[in-house]
Amino acid sequence: MSDIKSKSQRRTFLKKSLTVGSSIGGLIASKSVAAQSNSSTFLAIDPWTKVQGSTFINPPYGLPSKYEKNVVRVLPLPPPTFLTGSRTPLQNLHGIITPNGLVFERHHAGIPDINPDQHRLVIHGLVDRPMIFTMEDIVRFPSESRVYFLECSGNSAAELKKASGKTAQEIHGLLSCCEWTGVRLSTILQECGVQPTAKWALAEGADGAAMTRSIPMSKMMDDALLVYAQNGEMLRAEQGYPLRLFLPGYEGNMSIKWLRRIKLGTEPWQTREETSAYTDLLPNGKAEQFTFAMDVKSVITQPSGMMRLKSKGFYEISGFAWSGNGGIKRVEVSLNGGASWAQAVLQEPVMDKSLVRFRFPWMWDGTPAMLMSRAIDSSGDIQPTMEALLKAKGPNIFYHNNAIQPWRVAANGEITNGR
Repeated sequence: MSDIKSKSQRRTFLKKSLTVGSSIGGLIASKSVAAQSNSSTFLAIDPWTKVQGSTFINPPYGLPSKYEKNVVRVLPLPPPTFLTGSRTPLQNLHGIITPNGLVFERHHAGIPDINPDQHRLVIHGLVDRPMIFTMEDIVRFPSESRVYFLECSGNSAAELKKASGKTAQEIHGLLSCCEWTGVRLSTILQECGVQPTAKWALAEGADGAAMTRSIPMSKMMDDALLVYAQNGEMLRAEQGYPLRLFLPGYEGNMSIKWLRRIKLGTEPWQTREETSAYTDLLPNGKAEQFTFAMDVKSVITQPSGMMRLKSKGFYEISGFAWSGNGGIKRVEVSLNGGASWAQAVLQEPVMDKSLVRFRFPWMWDGTPAMLMSRAIDSSGDIQPTMEALLKAKGPNIFYHNNAIQPWRVAANGEITNGR
């Protein structure tokens, strides 16, 4: 049924694009005629065609073109007293995979310099056989590769109070998506002999903060991974080299980097990171704790904040959708601030707990517009407006902002944060 629906969506998309296509073709043809009229420059030989190019493996580790030098991670501006991490340039990405050099960073005590030959993973507590694993031991286990998103629970947090960011990167850039390679944690836990009374696990990192989180055993025995590679190469240092825990769909802080220890127990450890941090104060004075899964969310990245539409005509609206509770079922786009919605096309592959690229054809007539997207996941959850989110969770929340992001398009084509 899903394949039939997907084909139907593509047919609808193509039908919408047919009338647009004729306009695009006419525009291209008119530009071609203009170019041919200037015969002195038409098909002139470019200077880079007349010289020998650079040699092989220069440099030995490949780098982007120098003309892409501005596609980089950035820190918040102005930098806050407590840095929350560098952000991924979402508006510059294509497809769903984030290159390793652009994956956002988040750490509490800097990036440790760990020799993989000396690194150890200890598994103890409620197990029959406490064990110590070297990296050589871990990579000998059967491995698998999965594509998952990774999102900081504080992503988009500043927007809860007021419009603060200008670009998709500044507002939503604590988000990335990679192919993660490693060993099922359940495989290694079974080697240790998990005792029936074990209901929770404590994961601890080897960084200066000794980052720790309590995790339900149900998750650890389900799809949790011990990851040592991303996007086909070993983990970058800032992503947990040489070993990290990865919990698909869960808030990023729980996928402990530089993993050194897992202890099994009967209840949560109530560490700092799950009491004073990563909790939200509710209107009744209580705190919401253990909100593990990231909620359904989407954001338009093309066009988006700080971009400018240079002329009337066809544009493809595109962006990302994701959910920690499963797969993306549908994405809808509004051109008028939510007054009406139309269904976008989901670009394959559409995978659970992964970024999904959506696309929507738009013919801009030069009048002001308000672009928005909202996602619906396989559990039936619908991405809320900011007003609905604050009404449901109260004004003091800081984490898990999954509210709809509006982009305001002015008559001159300039695009700004519509929050």
